[in-house]
Amino acid sequence: MSKKTVITGGTVLTASDEFVADVIMEGGRITALVQPGTGPKDAEQLDAKGCYVFPGGIDAHTHLDMPFGGTTSSDDFETGTTAAAHGGTTTIIDFAIQQKGGTLKQALDTWHQKAEGKALIDYGFHMIATDLPPAQLTEMKAIVDEGVTSFKLFMAYPGVLLLDDQSIFRGMLRAGEIDALITMHAESGLPIDILVERALAEGKTAPIWHALTRPEAAEQTGTERAIALAEMANVPVYIVHLSARRALERVMEARDRGLHAYAETCPQYLFLSEDDLRGTPEDPFEGAKYVCTPPLRPKDTHEHLWRGLRNYDLQVVATDHCPFCMKDQKELGRGSFAKIPNGMPGIETRLHLLWEGVRTGKISKNRFVEITSTAPAKIFGLYPRKGSISVGSDADVVIWDPNERFTLSQENLHMRVDYAAYPQKTVIGAPRTVISRGEVVVDRHQQKLKSGRGRFQKRGRLWS
Repeated sequence: MSKKTVITGGTVLTASDEFVADVIMEGGRITALVQPGTGPKDAEQLDAKGCYVFPGGIDAHTHLDMPFGGTTSSDDFETGTTAAAHGGTTTIIDFAIQQKGGTLKQALDTWHQKAEGKALIDYGFHMIATDLPPAQLTEMKAIVDEGVTSFKLFMAYPGVLLLDDQSIFRGMLRAGEIDALITMHAESGLPIDILVERALAEGKTAPIWHALTRPEAAEQTGTERAIALAEMANVPVYIVHLSARRALERVMEARDRGLHAYAETCPQYLFLSEDDLRGTPEDPFEGAKYVCTPPLRPKDTHEHLWRGLRNYDLQVVATDHCPFCMKDQKELGRGSFAKIPNGMPGIETRLHLLWEGVRTGKISKNRFVEITSTAPAKIFGLYPRKGSISVGSDADVVIWDPNERFTLSQENLHMRVDYAAYPQKTVIGAPRTVISRGEVVVDRHQQKLKSGRGRFQKRGRLWS
């Protein structure tokens, strides 16, 4: 007989409600929500007094063990999912990457091998398609049948990831036929490459030029093109890692016209700015820590993105977690910003940072739950199994202490990277206990179970 566990004394938070209840879990599922103190007396008790109880975070955008720029992201599925769990995330969706000329199935098999027996928490995959001839368009259906129901296409990184508009449009039409979702990296990559070439020819090699050669207009036009192609194909589209005000305006306009346009942003675009890319007066290359794509934007962009989250113009906050150490990785670009591996650590700190948005009145507690868990579960076909505190849902639960002070320093975090993105920042609010399928995986910052217990999650279609 499976063990019963009761979370007692907490306030349950969902995307729409806040109420006092005890949560009963058994067999990896939530089996009941009951009046406080009325649960089974023989069950194991988890004290949530003074805390909120909400669904485990779902990070819909991570890159673990990913080859890029002559190196590989520093977190694999063991270290990355361990860090995620410590931060209150209980499910991730990573990206399998098709090799040019290879099949989608080969890519999916490779990523299954990367994750198998390593993950601490549950995981799913998106598929990055870098080549879509007729054979791969046909193959997309088989990938969907295996529970990978979203495909990411790129307008940037010519020769590596970029697809032309005809290929993107064919992919969108095919996605419509098989009820899959297209997610888009929406930047105009070909003009960006010319700006990069010109800057390097002029001796402009510091990290700040990563931002100055990827202007907001490139993201705006990419977003507009992606939405236009989706509209012509009559399919939904999801814009990943939106960073720019003008790109957000294109999404807002599309949604106002009734189009099924979705978009995510990331914590780095809400809390950091292009000033961080300037490094220090002693060493401008310190800015390499903050090189990610799209780049960090001016500080005045923050409020526009927060407003987009409040007003439902942005649906999700994911991390685009793609960490590289400074030593031997970011340093590959010391003589050229174009050779700095693009990416930042963030899988562990997302909920801490977004709770600050709750504390400062930028978003409500319910909206916090929605953008970190419920909305990604719905958009990516995990709901109501994930992203919900309800009877029958997986018992993926966070007991959140809203009063704990926690400093986001390297020594307090678990991401396998040699720096912290917010090293001096102390937040108020942190996970006390993190539960995955009814099992306590982290309690009071201590890991309680071994890695390898995480399960691949077959996903359904877009929730409607």
